[in-house]
Amino acid sequence: MKESLDKAKEELRRVDHLTYVSLKYTRTVDIILSIIERMVAAYGFIIDALLKKAKEDKKIDSIPDRDFLKGELVKNTYDDEIFHENMNLYFLLRKLKNAECEKSNEYRRHVTMTSEIDGKTINVDIDIITDYYKKIQNFIKYVEELIYDRKND
Repeated sequence: MKESLDKAKEELRRVDHLTYVSLKYTRTVDIILSIIERMVAAYGFIIDALLKKAKEDKKIDSIPDRDFLKGELVKNTYDDEIFHENMNLYFLLRKLKNAECEKSNEYRRHVTMTSEIDGKTINVDIDIITDYYKKIQNFIKYVEELIYDRKND
């Protein structure tokens, strides 16, 4: 569990740099896509840690191999709004990562990646990707408190 959370934190450090340095200076959709890939990887490690904890606590019998099934299992095992919100964000990021996208306002403050997901148009810009990053940061803190049964470091 600790190793998975450490890997998630390492991915978030990369997301932090991509968000606050790379994206700030290059302002391209390619950087946004890179951030999304790192966020999906971070969520993957967080999910692994949660499932290991659930298995240890005998809440589940086995851990599935496929990432989508792992996310669904976390959603079903941990009946809490925070988990549901974050798993929905994880599923959205996975879809965004694999979707075709349009680029607009590259090299400007309002650089935007636009994708069609489940019949809806999703726009991702600097402000939205920063909000996603903050949600993941808060989620990893919440998960650490749950796994290590503590409040704050």
